[in-house]
Amino acid sequence: MRLIKLSEVLNITGLSRATVYRFMSKDEFPKSVSLGANSVAWVEGEVEDWILAKVAARDEQ
Repeated sequence: MRLIKLSEVLNITGLSRATVYRFMSKDEFPKSVSLGANSVAWVEGEVEDWILAKVAARDEQ
């Protein structure tokens, strides 16, 4: 399991920081993991699964 920082999340999803946090607030994006007082990261596999789900939803339409 690998944790990735926000900059990598933005890079692989193409989303903006605001969009990531907006999706998280609506439970539409994987939650971050607290690494300390001022640091968070995401589980890379969860972000990849989210991307795959978006592609699958597109293909079902």
